[in-house]
Amino acid sequence: MRVLLIDDHALVRKGIEELLQSRGVQVVASVSSGEEGLRRAQALSCDVILLDVKMPGMTGIDTLKQLRAGGDTTPVVMLTMSREDSDLGAALRAGAQGYLLKDIEPEELVPALEAVVVGDKVVARELVGTLARLVGSERPQADAPRAPAPFAELTPREREILEHVADGYSNKMIARALDITDGTVKLHVKAILRKLGMRSRVEAAVAAVEHGLGRHRKNVAPPRGA
Repeated sequence: MRVLLIDDHALVRKGIEELLQSRGVQVVASVSSGEEGLRRAQALSCDVILLDVKMPGMTGIDTLKQLRAGGDTTPVVMLTMSREDSDLGAALRAGAQGYLLKDIEPEELVPALEAVVVGDKVVARELVGTLARLVGSERPQADAPRAPAPFAELTPREREILEHVADGYSNKMIARALDITDGTVKLHVKAILRKLGMRSRVEAAVAAVEHGLGRHRKNVAPPRGA
């Protein structure tokens, strides 16, 4: 996998570059500005672009928009410290395939990039609930109702776990909330995705919120640490 890294912080770039290279990922270029990133994207072949959001001058969102306006379809993953709803929404509307936080566990970064390369969308677990609410709030009220998701096939426990997923809980947080093991939660999430015919927890969370599950409709307080 070949990665183009665009981030204005030199220490951050160096750390991410070393992390990726230690896991067999080739960093084709590591640059500090959106303008330079655009030039490198045109000149180099890469499988995915890792792009910061908050950069001086040309922001990450502006860089992404320029890439797409120029016809570049390389998958872009925003890697940022920003948890702001507006940044997440703007990035996805501009054509990002992923939105990850810089405090992501090191062992989770490469699998997330690999998922994007094969066509999946990835969003930081802490922001899944935010994404679901954004999608729900942007859906026109006059839209025809979606066909019911096959929630009837879910067991009571699976439905309970899906509600927590829709609220942005990680597997560890769900395990603590329900007093079960992380491994049990992981198995339930896999079963939920299989029964719903979905590829990612992001899809499942959005579908759940659109069908009335999660705090989007219940006004439940967000989980601490989410």
